[in-house]
Amino acid sequence: MKKNVKVALTMLLTMSTVLAACGKDNNNGNSSPAASPSSTTPAASPSASESVPASEPAKVEPFTVSLRHTQIGEPRKFRKAILDTVVKNTEAEVPGLKFELDGVEDNVNRFTKLPAEMAAGKPPKVFDIFGGEADALKYAKAGRLLDLTPIIEKLGIKDQFNGGSLDQFTLDGKVYGLPIGGGMEGLFYNTEIFKNNGLNPPTTWDDLIKAADTLKAKGITPFAEGTQAGWVPNEIVNTLIGRHLTANFPGGFSSGAIKWNQPEVVAAYTVLNDWIKKDYFTKGSLGKTYDEMLNDFIAGKAGMMFDGNWRASAFKEGVDDKGKPAVGAALIGKVAFVALPAIPNAAGDQTSINANYSNGYGFSSDLNENELKAVEAFIKNLYNPEMQLRGLLEDSVLPSMKLSEEQLAQVKDPILKQIIDAMASAKSSYPHFDSAVAKAVNTETETQVQKLFAGKTTPQAAADAIQKVQEKENATAAK
Repeated sequence: MKKNVKVALTMLLTMSTVLAACGKDNNNGNSSPAASPSSTTPAASPSASESVPASEPAKVEPFTVSLRHTQIGEPRKFRKAILDTVVKNTEAEVPGLKFELDGVEDNVNRFTKLPAEMAAGKPPKVFDIFGGEADALKYAKAGRLLDLTPIIEKLGIKDQFNGGSLDQFTLDGKVYGLPIGGGMEGLFYNTEIFKNNGLNPPTTWDDLIKAADTLKAKGITPFAEGTQAGWVPNEIVNTLIGRHLTANFPGGFSSGAIKWNQPEVVAAYTVLNDWIKKDYFTKGSLGKTYDEMLNDFIAGKAGMMFDGNWRASAFKEGVDDKGKPAVGAALIGKVAFVALPAIPNAAGDQTSINANYSNGYGFSSDLNENELKAVEAFIKNLYNPEMQLRGLLEDSVLPSMKLSEEQLAQVKDPILKQIIDAMASAKSSYPHFDSAVAKAVNTETETQVQKLFAGKTTPQAAADAIQKVQEKENATAAK
């Protein structure tokens, strides 16, 4: 289902007044013991042992709450810092609470550990989760996720989320997860390399292809790429498919309304395959990781890189926790961002972008009273304007909650401004297809795109293979 990004951005820019109730502690101290009435019998001098003892504070029983996160490694250090703040504040607020943090790589958590834990009915109490039919809604239907509706209504934040940001976590009107932020994917390009080679920004298809051909001729890789993990090249596949289809993307794959091997989808894979054959991507990309893709771009080995807006944080001023310059310090002031330009003869909306609120936190439905208090405090401390603004300014994560114009005016980073402008220019958007298809189907898309990069399949054969798995999954779901 396509979302209107202009509407979402308008919601983002809406001035929201956040009322913070400032509670006062009205504890009344006990008055001093009344003086004994006068007596003809001399009173003994009071001693310390005779004074009224102060009441002892109630004993607090310590308890732990497991928290699975995916904020590991240099690229996610800003998000980890925000999480650490939330954990610290929540532990200070809830007597006896101690979080047990478990950092797990994103794909391992999503496709290996969490599914196994859900199947066994023993997920962590708090965990990183993706929205959509393939993740959050599937677990919600199985009764594994906590219905957060009463909590966010109690905290008064249900209406503070941007329009559409809760859609992938909502089932039958109930909310089963909260997105930490939003994002879009597009082209980062090295403005210095483009200028030195007389190239225009890649805002049109002709300029994009001219840039790729020129850079290749100069011995510069047009696109940095790391396809060791199939989800990385699938980023661009998702946008290419979205630009070729006119409706039902991506939910139509599971409903049967669209097919992986129909002409429009094959055409999208053909664009990618043409680029592979022209050597537009990093040589040996199948051995390159996601982080190595960034490193190649930073080193000036490639002129462009297709990635999500979160990568903008790599090119920010500042130092890491060891006092070293930011990982992309060499390119500060030399990087710009644009949405993928319009594709000639593609049938879909050529302004559309892959932009959605798909990643956040979910909570186990199996919570005791103390754990429920911890979860409520965690949500209160994470989902508020202060933390949303930190995510935007420090990690370039677009907020899932409304921020005021004054708060948004604090955005000074030029790349982040370009990302926001790109979203404003889009007439429609769509989520990544991995949020709408079964795990087996998504795994097959990753296998086939890697085979394309290895030269071991064709666009039509790849699409046919994916559709075969899709039909098997659809038949299973229908039983």
